[in-house]
Amino acid sequence: MKKVINLRNQNSGSIEVICGGMFSGKTEELIRRLRRAEIAKLSVVIFKPQLDSRFKKEHIVSHNRREMKSILIEDPKQILKMAISYEVVGIDEAQFFDNKITEVCQKLAKDYKRVIVAGLDKDYRGNPFGPMPHLMAEADYLDKLRAICTKCGSTASNSQRMTQDLEKIVLGELDKYEPRCRGCFIEPIKNK
Repeated sequence: MKKVINLRNQNSGSIEVICGGMFSGKTEELIRRLRRAEIAKLSVVIFKPQLDSRFKKEHIVSHNRREMKSILIEDPKQILKMAISYEVVGIDEAQFFDNKITEVCQKLAKDYKRVIVAGLDKDYRGNPFGPMPHLMAEADYLDKLRAICTKCGSTASNSQRMTQDLEKIVLGELDKYEPRCRGCFIEPIKNK
């Protein structure tokens, strides 16, 4: 017989962070975990930043087109009100939020919720991206996924921008980015 774990009998919930470069399967893994939570009859809600307009406005969508209905938000603090009646909270593209996302995740976990967060750990220059280092430090469970380097076939942890855009955030897919290993990654020239 299956034993059901009631998080309210524990001191808190948990924070799971799924990170890595582009095309490593972060959103796919987030969807997999959230679907399993639904199968377990847990209540699930998913959030993504207003900025993420690449696929569908009201869904998180993986590169292989798996999707789940989600809620667009501008400010991470909105999650606290919207997630009150849910047991599992999914957050995609966390790198696009400000550092308040870490405080929100901590608060949710203290409120006995399982929080599953996915995001890029490094930007196109190979530097830590937004709040991800703080989220990774707070994680009870941390998974760093890797893609396959398009140049040599090794495991890739970097997102090589293939355009001359210099803005920190440029949305795109294979039209603008390629997964690259450490050896094949070319750091962009810095502005003078």
